[in-house]
Order: sequence, then C-alpha cells, then structure tokens
Amino acid sequence: MSGQRHTEPVDVHLILRRETAEGPEVLLSRRAGQVYAAGLWHLPSGHLDGPHEDIVTALVREAREETGVVIEPADVRAAVTVHHRSPGGSSRSGYFFEVRRWQGEPRIAEPDVCDAMDWAPLDALPAGTVAYCRAGLDAYAAGVHLAVHFQLPGDRIAFDPDADRLRLVPDVTGRAFARRPDAPVVEFAERAVGRIAEWTDTSWAREDSRVWRAHGAQGGTWYVKVHRSDRFHGREVRGLRTWAPALGEAAPRLVAADEKLRAVVLTAVPGRPLHGAVLTPERERAVFQRIGTLARRIHRSSPPRPAPADSGPAVAKAERHLAGARSHLRPGDEEFVRELVRQAEDLRPLERVETHGDFQLRNILYVADAAGPDAGHGADDPDVFVAVIDLERSEPGPAVRDLVRLSDAWVGRPDLFEAFLAGYGRSLTDAEEARLDIDMALDAVSGIAFGVAHGDPELVERGRRTLARLRAEHHAPLSSTGDAP
Repeated sequence: MSGQRHTEPVDVHLILRRETAEGPEVLLSRRAGQVYAAGLWHLPSGHLDGPHEDIVTALVREAREETGVVIEPADVRAAVTVHHRSPGGSSRSGYFFEVRRWQGEPRIAEPDVCDAMDWAPLDALPAGTVAYCRAGLDAYAAGVHLAVHFQLPGDRIAFDPDADRLRLVPDVTGRAFARRPDAPVVEFAERAVGRIAEWTDTSWAREDSRVWRAHGAQGGTWYVKVHRSDRFHGREVRGLRTWAPALGEAAPRLVAADEKLRAVVLTAVPGRPLHGAVLTPERERAVFQRIGTLARRIHRSSPPRPAPADSGPAVAKAERHLAGARSHLRPGDEEFVRELVRQAEDLRPLERVETHGDFQLRNILYVADAAGPDAGHGADDPDVFVAVIDLERSEPGPAVRDLVRLSDAWVGRPDLFEAFLAGYGRSLTDAEEARLDIDMALDAVSGIAFGVAHGDPELVERGRRTLARLRAEHHAPLSSTGDAP
C-alpha cells in the first residue's frame, strides 16, 4: 500500500456533570472571538499538545485552563468516543470524559474565546449547540461507547434535528441503541401528539427494553414505549386504564395505545428514580412514608376481590428456577426453598387487589421541594412527592406482591419499614407476612436464574442476599394461617 497514511487531530471533551432534583446537568461554554463556531454552545474541550501528552492529562489541563476547576486524574471516567467529520470535510476523533467530582467553581477562565458559561439539563440542551458536541452528549446519554458523526457539505455547524448525522455503534453484546423507534412507531406517536422534534433513548440497559423520551416540535414531552410481548403490553394498558388514573400526577397517563405495534404513548412524570439516590435518614423516612401512601392508593383503587382457588404463590415455576440458579445457590438454599414451597400449599389464599407488580426503587420517582433533598423535614413532610412508572407487570394479586422487591430497600433499616407502614395505614397480617416470605424466596431464586442466564451479577447477588436473610430470620415453620405453631 503506497501513499501517506491518514492522520487527524485528537480532541478531548469534558462532561462536567452535576445532579439536581430535576435531573442531571452538564457545564457548557459559549464560544466567542476568532474561533470556530463562535456564538455556539460547546463542552469545555481542546486538543492534545503533542505526542508527549496522553488524553487524560490533556483533559485535566484543558479543564483548568478553560474553567478553572481542578480535576484529579482518578476522577476521570471514559464516556464515549466520537469519530467526527465537519461540514468542511475534515475529520477528527473526540474522546468524551465524564467527571462528577472536582475542586473549585467553574468560571470563564479564557474570556477571549468564551463569553458565557452555564449549566444545561442533559435532556434539554440549548438550541445553539455545536452539532459535534451535541452528538457526543446524545451518544453519552444513550449509554454507548462509540459513535460516528460524519456531517455532509452544506450541513450547519449548529445542531439541526432535521440533519442529525449521529450513528451509534453497537457494543460487543450486539445491542444497537435506537435513537428513534421504527417508522411505524414514529407515525403512531406523531398521530397522537403531533410532530416530534427530538427522540432520546431512555431504555434500561437490557436488550429487550425499548423506551424513548419524545420532545414535541411545539413543546411538550412524552414517553413512547414498545413492549416485548403481548402480555406485557396488555397488562400495562390495563393498569393505565384502571388504577393509574386514581393516582393523578403520581402515575403516567395513557395518551394512545396500539395493540398491533405493542406500543404506548405516555405523559411524562416528574422526578428521578429513587434507586441510587442519596438522602438523609430523615428525608428517607419521609419518602418511604409517601411510598406507603402511594401503595395504599394503588391497592384501594378498586374494592378487593376474593382470591380464586389457583392464586397462591407461583410454586409451579420453582423447580425450573431452582435448576437455573443451582450453580449459584449456597448449601442449604435449595432445601430451604423447597420447604417454603411445601408450606405454601397450606396457606390460605389472600384477597386480590390491584398491584403494580414491579414496585421497586428504580420504578419509583422522587421529587423534593426547592430546598433540596437534604433539607430537614419530618416524616410527614408535604413537600415530598413520589410517583410510579413501568406498569407492564401490573395485575390483580395479593397486596404483599408489591412488597417483594421493595422490601430489599429497608433491610437493616426497620425505621424505613415503619415509615412505609405509617403511610400504608396498617400493619401486615400474619398470613401476609408468611406469604411475603415465600414470594421473596421464589423471586430471589427467579432473579438468580435470570441473572445467571443473562450475565447480570448484581441480580444474582441480590437474590443470594435475600435467601441468606430469609434463612436467618425464618426460625419456625408456618401454619396455614401464617402463625408459628
């Protein structure tokens, strides 16, 4: 092969990120003076000084030079790499790094090339943002590690939703993050809410999750979801049409549904998932009391109904789940689960109510008042708001069905369970406590089997912890009423 090898510049881009009650924000600077893209917003960024400088060192240097903040190299996290070509035809490779911890307050440190600096919501970036920068942030928000952004002659330097050249490259699992749904789903959604100017993939990090946040051309935000099966679609639509309206703003509202596409358009619910949130103990108690109130509203949205004869714990699946989980069970786990399954046959059925079915912290959204999540408020604080999303497992069942996955949140924190019960308005009956133990054990084994099959070590470990805790707490067999004999 003859000829000179292709060379191109290497960029580093700083995603300085902070968390707020409304969601994550990133620091942007507005370019000014005799520079490329003057007047447009961009991430703090720059080039390597030469072959002596690595990309992390360059990022730390550029951050100090442009914003005045001091970053330790150990706090730099790789976010996404973007191969970019400008409208003029020149290409470059950009390394985008996330930083969540730094020293100092960001400021305009180079006023000759920057005339403004501000925080912007990650999901609502300003219109006048450089397309290259926007491509990197969109790829980062989608969770991919590599993207291509090759603009065409005549494209604008600023981001143009009608000429978005971002292409997300699938990772080694083969998953390609879809920035837009398939055309039929787009048409369905736009028939319901009008033209959608921007799509953002907000799916969970699993292959069968397909959820997008849609921003309307005339304003407004919705969520568009495509279910993995007819069963999940039917359950979510039913929940949205039956008990969800009783929750008002604390649950999404169904705008449109298409059974053939297995798609729904939902209103946006304020807040962010409680999973991973850091709160003071006092605020946690206030939040869990509100969660209890939310559970009560779901369970009382319609009169309770007698349980059919076949409505006991899902013991029929126990053997299949045990087979899938066996390699990761501790000695004695399998015998313990089998004993619970045997005892489940003698438990009296519990009356059925409407249930969420996947009531856990990642599906519960939280909004604090303007004073922030660490303000000092009591457990009856009226400024704490919680809401629920993801109803695809919703169906009638015993009320304790909604405590199976939530209970992991108050392990070692009896005050949180007490706060939940205060909001719920009653304690559990002996029969409910017995049923909860059995359902938690079966859910733990199911989670281990699923985690083993799909390479999810966190799910495996959570199931193992649950079984260990249940075995430590379970000292006597259960009678048909749930009482110890």
